[in-house]
Amino acid sequence: MRCQINYSRLMNNAMKVLAVVALFACQPPVQEEKEAAASEPQYDVAAYVWPSCHHDERFGDMLWPDRMGEWEVIKKGTPRFEGHYQPKVPLWEYEPDNDPKVMERWIETATDYGVNTFIFDWYWFGDGPFLESSLNDGFLKASNNEKMNFYLMWANHDVKQNYWNVHKYKDVDTLLWDGAVDLVNFKIIVDRVINNYFKKPNYYKIDGKPVFSIFSVANLVEGLGGLDEAADALNYFREETKNAGFPGLHIQLINFGVPNENALQSIKALGANSVTKYNWGGPHPEDYVQWGVESMDKRQQWDEALDIPVFPNASIGWDDSPRFPHKGKADIVHYNKTPEAFASFLQKSKEYCDSHPEQPKLITIFSWNEWIEGGYLLPDMLYGYQYLEAVKKVTYGGSEKTGP
Repeated sequence: MRCQINYSRLMNNAMKVLAVVALFACQPPVQEEKEAAASEPQYDVAAYVWPSCHHDERFGDMLWPDRMGEWEVIKKGTPRFEGHYQPKVPLWEYEPDNDPKVMERWIETATDYGVNTFIFDWYWFGDGPFLESSLNDGFLKASNNEKMNFYLMWANHDVKQNYWNVHKYKDVDTLLWDGAVDLVNFKIIVDRVINNYFKKPNYYKIDGKPVFSIFSVANLVEGLGGLDEAADALNYFREETKNAGFPGLHIQLINFGVPNENALQSIKALGANSVTKYNWGGPHPEDYVQWGVESMDKRQQWDEALDIPVFPNASIGWDDSPRFPHKGKADIVHYNKTPEAFASFLQKSKEYCDSHPEQPKLITIFSWNEWIEGGYLLPDMLYGYQYLEAVKKVTYGGSEKTGP
């Protein structure tokens, strides 16, 4: 098992990826043919939804007093160098993500361009849910939500006071929320997730098992009192899922960096069914192609180290400067960041799926709407629909497609 980046392989991969980028940039438009779409294998293309752009009833007044959620911070983004695209400006203006009419357009657009699953970031802070309205009041009340699958990524991470609104809290970096939860809250979460979400007919399942993704294994283990206790809690979750009529529970963990002994021990002890990424992660080079090539090398290491599915991730970019006034050019992925380059890495994800016929053809994308972190498929005033077109081009070979 290798835990260091193979730079020889990295450079070879870089040359290959640059060649694919050139191919996507230079080839003429592909004629749309319905027959080609029918011959394509089925891929589950799942984009993460960051549900912060609405007024949260529990904590909205405290975090975002303008009552429009994190749009308040996104709109205040400032350029840090010449050519830096800030603030990000959505093509469809600053819409609330918990409005069912907004979500209906999202669903139609996503399925038209080959995205058939939303993964909702989901939180439990202060003994209750946080930012749940986008899913509950937006997606689940959208008249067309049956066209699309969804599942949850339990996103609990530690949050400092000024993390989500530096303009209000400035230098106050004391801990606002600890992402760890105790067993009492965990059992409440299990009941809520099973009854409110798993039982929906379009909740995403693998082999009939609802998929539940966990962002922070460290917080899970800490809150429950240790690795053995966390394993027992997940076994409780599995049994409750079976009691609700499902064949089991599919636990998906988010991996970071390269595999090491502690990470592999945790994955095995918790009985995880798969791993994937939220995004390509840090450190964040300025060069998008370099970022992607390094991520592919890390993915290969995870693939070699694990005997469970490693689902590929394609990330659009990274720019969280609206949250951090001190960040500059070196902290932002910007060089070679183009829809064509993204299409190349999405193509690599598709090829990875094809080379692993033993596992579902699931690709995760960062993201549908992470305006605040600079990675989103939704159309904006700079790129228009180009990133969505890239998904359609890769997933369906440019063929006409109007649904998942």
